[in-house]
Order: sequence, then C-alpha cells, then structure tokens
Amino acid sequence: MTFWSRIIPIVTDDDRVFKALAAPQRRFLLDQLFVRDGRTLSELESTLELTRHGVMKHLRILEDAGLVVTRRSGREKLHFLNPVPIRLIHDRWIDKFSKRQVSALAELKAKLEEEATR
Repeated sequence: MTFWSRIIPIVTDDDRVFKALAAPQRRFLLDQLFVRDGRTLSELESTLELTRHGVMKHLRILEDAGLVVTRRSGREKLHFLNPVPIRLIHDRWIDKFSKRQVSALAELKAKLEEEATR
C-alpha cells in the first residue's frame, strides 16, 4: 500500500452508482428513460426545469456510473437506460440483507398454515 493510496480513497463502481442515484434529478432522468428508452437530450431537457447544460451534467454522471449508455443516430445522441449497475447494487447491498427476513416469513407462513389445518 502506497502513501497516496491511504490518503486518496479508491472510488469504486458502486460509489459512482450511489453518487449518481443520490440526486433526485438524476433519478427522474432514469425514470424517464425507463418509461421510454432512446431519448435525445432535448426530450430529456423538456421534462426538467433545468438548463440544457445542467441536464448534460447530470447525464454525464449517469454515464460515468454506467447507468446510461448513448448511441449516435445521425446528428442525434440517444440515451438508453442500463439497469445492470442497479441490479448489481441490489444483489450486493439489498438482497443479502432481505434473505433472512424472507426466509423467516416463509417459515412463519408454513407454521401458521400447518396450525390452521389442525
């Protein structure tokens, strides 16, 4: 471990996703792409009360986190939702904490159903 690696924290993919999801404007943009994928900057801009530059900054953060991917179609740049990073966050941070509760609820349900049939 070098001196600089102890001082400057390493930014992971998870960190980028959490940072991207932290702003309500970015979550709104993701919701818009979920409703209809392949939107242009102008289309996304019309749904927010932000300047074009502001929307571009938010989209850049979403792209850096891998949540949005782009493709050129002629002169237009189309934006598409990439749900994979969110799924990875779910699997890493949410799913493992809910497994125990789900198992406990399933056992409780089975016990209650067994008692009800007696």
